[in-house]
Amino acid sequence: MLNTNLNHLETEAEIKEVLEANENVMICCGRMGPMCIPVYKAMEGLQPKYSHVTFRDLEFDIPVADFIKQLPECASFMGLPFTVYFKNGQVVEATTSIQGMEQIVAILDREFDPSNS
Repeated sequence: MLNTNLNHLETEAEIKEVLEANENVMICCGRMGPMCIPVYKAMEGLQPKYSHVTFRDLEFDIPVADFIKQLPECASFMGLPFTVYFKNGQVVEATTSIQGMEQIVAILDREFDPSNS
């Protein structure tokens, strides 16, 4: 299990439930490595401001992570983490490797702006 303050996804059923029950979802699939930890920290810090977004993490090395790894949007990714943004269960953005707070905020504001819902 990842050592973050985010809610963890550990089963296919949990992934399905999160995507079906929430309009806006950000899932960061990674390890506790130097490229992943800044993304988790940014997500933890953004949760209060972006209450309309569900933030989750997913351990890269468990079988259920294949859900993220096998997405067409992640096919060419080489570096961790794989971060995927879902709107109404559909992928609207996917990034690989380290992302800074500004990059994440830009995606959240563009894809999950409550005034566009």
